Amino acid sequence: MKYMTVKTKYLVILTFFSFAILYCGDQQIVEGNIMNDSEVNKINIIFGDTTLTAVLENNPTARDFVSLLPLDLELKDYAGTEKISYLPKKLSREEAPSGFDPSIGDITLYAPWGNLAIFYKDFGYAEGLIKIGHISDGVEILKKHDTLKVRMELVRL
Repeated sequence: MKYMTVKTKYLVILTFFSFAILYCGDQQIVEGNIMNDSEVNKINIIFGDTTLTAVLENNPTARDFVSLLPLDLELKDYAGTEKISYLPKKLSREEAPSGFDPSIGDITLYAPWGNLAIFYKDFGYAEGLIKIGHISDGVEILKKHDTLKVRMELVRL
């Protein structure tokens, strides 16, 4: 059996990676969960008999958040404007803007503290906020509870 030349080895490696890229397509695997770039990705936020659905952003922070799901959290009221909870790990800040101006229903990461923040009232621009997703319907129910135990799950299509 003949030994492969350096050129042949490079061709074999290049061919392998070409097939790997074609096979993976536009899916991104994130620690056991998959976010598909070509589809809308959603999560359910479940508490009691209520389920809120949020559409996720397509950014590194949201993809890192998905890697934590399913996730049980206690959301606590903060400043009569948002519900917050600390996450089990710091999320990626890659490609993140320096700040964000959240609207009602926005799900964000407050990077300096490492907490999740869901806004149920409008708020102004804040340094360190990164948008993860948005709840379009039913977010007003968050105002009615001081503390909520929720389960967040990736919606499987």
